[in-house]
Formats: sequence, structure tokens, C-alpha cells
Amino acid sequence: MKNLILRTLSGILVIGAVVASLLLGKFFFAALMIVLTLCIMAEFFRMTMGNEYRFSQYLAMFAAVTMFILTFLYTGFKLPGRLVMLAFIPIFIIMVNSLYVKDKSDFGKFAFIYTALLYIAIPMTLTNFAVFKFNGQYDGTLLLCFFGIIWASDVGAYLLGITLGQKYGKKLFPEVSPKKSWIGFWGGFLLAIGVAVALHYAGIFNYPIFHCIIMAALMNIAGVYGDLIESQWKRHYAIKDSGTAIPGHGGIWDRFDSALMALPAGVIYLVVLNIL
Repeated sequence: MKNLILRTLSGILVIGAVVASLLLGKFFFAALMIVLTLCIMAEFFRMTMGNEYRFSQYLAMFAAVTMFILTFLYTGFKLPGRLVMLAFIPIFIIMVNSLYVKDKSDFGKFAFIYTALLYIAIPMTLTNFAVFKFNGQYDGTLLLCFFGIIWASDVGAYLLGITLGQKYGKKLFPEVSPKKSWIGFWGGFLLAIGVAVALHYAGIFNYPIFHCIIMAALMNIAGVYGDLIESQWKRHYAIKDSGTAIPGHGGIWDRFDSALMALPAGVIYLVVLNIL
């Protein structure tokens, strides 16, 4: 019970910080996404690389921030699209830097540098396309709806999972995450769709109702996979949490693992159908 109360209170604080950042304006949004990106990358590197190749880790974080800022300027301030390609320069520097590393006994760990950029930096960068319209006008409402769907999925899966999923039905992915159940999955799935429908009829999720439902379903499934992917990493390295930044939840990565897959799913859906 104490853990549930702690988890609830810290979760409310995290949600409040995200909501406030998205509503206060584009620079608060950018600050939020950059901080989340750096924190998640730091936790990922601490788990996979420790203190090895620390300079290259910093270079990767710099590359991630550069990628985000250039895309931010492109979507929000009409920076010429060709200049976004400058984001590749820090990545090339990482590759060149690897040649000058003297101790190459664990050189295979350099693969984690590129994994972090693909797995963390790119999904967070894509959020720029969810908050800026074609004319560069900022509106954090859509991204807020995306987070609402993700949070609803997490809450529905957690509540139904701990009440019914541990006793009844089959496990979802027992070899990766023994506590996740199919009952929990359907709880998250239904609540995610319910929240999407509620946001639509509240005039916040401004897309046709069938698009809202499809996006909620896709984001729920993508978010579940995002959760499982992080669980697989942690299981491989035999750790329970990615960090201790959020009491009751673990690290920043633990709280936003679903978002790393779900947010790109929502953005890609809208971009592919040309309705963003």
C-alpha cells in the first residue's frame, strides 16, 4: 500500500511536469524533451557501458541534442530542411573518435552508442512534428493527447494486472517480464481507447473518431512493446530499475519506456496519412 501511494504521488508530479511543460510553450516543450532524452540516454549508458568510453557517451548525448534542436528549428522556425542534415556531423565525429580510442578490449560496446541514438534520440526528436503545425505555430495539445493515451494504457494495465492478471489468464511475455499478463494488456488497451474517445468528444483530440481509436490502439500496442523492450534490456543486465529518479517507479527510462515506441507510432500514423 505504501508503495502504491508513493507510486501514485510521484506519478502525479511527473504528469504535472509534462502537462505544464507542453502547455507553457515551445521552449518549455524543448527543454522537457531534451532533459528526458539526456536522462534516458544516461541511464541506458550506465546500464550497458558503465564508465567505459565516457567521452563517446557525451558525444552521443551532444549528437542527440543537436538532432533535436535542428529539427525543432526546422519545424518551429522554418529552418531550411537541408540544414537538418548537420545533425549527422556529431555522429560522424563519434565514428571517427572510435578510431582514436586506445583501449579497444570492449570495443563492441560502441554499438550501444548507435543503439541509443536510434532507440532514444530519434523517437524523442520526432515529437517536434506533433507540436508544430505546417506554419510553425506551436500547439502542445496533440502531444498531450498522446501522453494521455500512454498513461491510460499504463494505468489500465497496472490496475487490472495486479488485481486479476496475477491470478487468472496467461502471461503476456513471461520470459521477458513475468508479471505482465494478457488481462493487464486488455485493461490498458480498453482504457487507452476510452481516454482517446473522451478526449475527442471533449474537443481536445481533434481528429475523426475512427482515427482517434486507431491511433490509441496502435500506440497502446507500440507502448507495450516499448515496455517489453526495456524489460528485456534490464533482464539481460539483471537489474530491476534503470535508476532511482522517480520514487516508486525507478528511473526516467522506466517511466517513459512506452513512450519511446508509442509516440513515434502516433506521429508516423498521422504523417503517413497526411493528416497531421
